[in-house]
Amino acid sequence: MRQKRSRQKAIAVSQVDAILNEALQTARNDITLAKQQAAIVRRICLKFNIRLPYQKRQLFCRGCKTFIVPGINARVRTSNKQKMLLLTCLECNHVYRRPLQ
Repeated sequence: MRQKRSRQKAIAVSQVDAILNEALQTARNDITLAKQQAAIVRRICLKFNIRLPYQKRQLFCRGCKTFIVPGINARVRTSNKQKMLLLTCLECNHVYRRPLQ
């Protein structure tokens, strides 16, 4: 039983990567389809207890949990005073502040 669960988790990880890459490519043409694909990714991650890498985790809004793509449904600005990158989700107006290096 244990091997079966680990095999399912490995398959789920590969599916999550494939679907998320497809959602990023589809986002330029059809944002609603990309959001549906990202919702499927979130459900798979919750079901199999998969932790996404940092770069892919940043594609989901912490406020409303929707799929955000910078430039399409998120605004990107830079702050000179604080040396920060400001990413604003246009769905819920949640602001992310990332330090620039």
